[in-house]
Amino acid sequence: MAGHEVAPQTGPRLLLAQLDTQPRVRAFLQRAVESGRASHAYLFVGAPGAGKLDAAWALAQALICPHGGCGACEACVRVARHTHPDVHYLAPESATGYLIGQTRDLIDEVALAPIRAAHKVYILDRADQLRANSANSLLKTLEEPPEDVTFILLGTSSDTILPTIVSRCQCVPFRMVSPVEAAAAVCRSTGLPQERCRMAVAVAGSPTRAIEFLKSAERQEARRAMIRAIDSLAHADEADVLSAAKGLIKAVKAPLADVERTQKAVLERDADYLSRGALKQLEERNKREITARERSGIMEVLASARSLLRDALITLEHAPGGVVNTDAQETVGRLVAATGTAGLLAALDAVAAAEQAVRHNVTPQLAFEVMLLDIRKALSCPS
Repeated sequence: MAGHEVAPQTGPRLLLAQLDTQPRVRAFLQRAVESGRASHAYLFVGAPGAGKLDAAWALAQALICPHGGCGACEACVRVARHTHPDVHYLAPESATGYLIGQTRDLIDEVALAPIRAAHKVYILDRADQLRANSANSLLKTLEEPPEDVTFILLGTSSDTILPTIVSRCQCVPFRMVSPVEAAAAVCRSTGLPQERCRMAVAVAGSPTRAIEFLKSAERQEARRAMIRAIDSLAHADEADVLSAAKGLIKAVKAPLADVERTQKAVLERDADYLSRGALKQLEERNKREITARERSGIMEVLASARSLLRDALITLEHAPGGVVNTDAQETVGRLVAATGTAGLLAALDAVAAAEQAVRHNVTPQLAFEVMLLDIRKALSCPS
């Protein structure tokens, strides 16, 4: 890959600059881009919340931008918004991992020329779910990809990923980031109070996503909708629970309207000079993007439920750590008064089951309905 001259800009959308909880990773990636020696395939490994996906998007921005990641041009903005047609995000489409069809489609797509940029980037989340049958078809492409393609695989540990995959990638380890450290990074970036930043990290999972969460009124409203839904369960009948689940789905989808409008505008603008095949590719990529964003929103509101119930549990048990949802302390108080430790633990199990169901492609509304009914039952346990 040819080297890029890095423009001396550090705009607010320069994603590499936001990786301040992983300074060694940031410096390593910056050197690789500036020297023009970026690998054709990376494997980012580390614990959940370490910022691997944030770093993947940051590297993609630096590779796609004609200035090495200026943070200000149209390409950088598109990557930051996850709407660039030459940056592809993939995740397992089945409960057992990546499907063979997914990797075959990926290999076919890799051979196509980029749509807008001079480079293409493929981000493969949860690479530990690349099983032998799907991984084998990907190995040759990983070893000898086209000159204009970079793969970024994400996993928790190289030990959980097939050795044949690991051997074809440059491994980049991410250190564990504590919630306190992550919240401090969000505070430095946003200037917002510590308690709001702690809440955002608990919901969004990493500093960069927490910053984006705090910029979105719709995503914050989805969190509040989940808190209201749990708060109302003590007096809710089954019809109320089903209505609450439907309302949560509506709240999760609210932020997607702007994304869909942007996608439509780009398609209409580019329709005259893109081939039919390129337009179809872009439409399919847009659908995948909407699906991924909806899934992310669902996991955020489930994280909101888990965080709220955790606050109630540590309050009840007088455990260290402190309440994260300081704006919902009255709700936390009502939960503590209504049930005991066993009830709150059962409610947390219901959230974990819903997260697992969503990962296994259960209809989100059904997952919400079952979870809320289970939480209602759990919270009815005597204190």
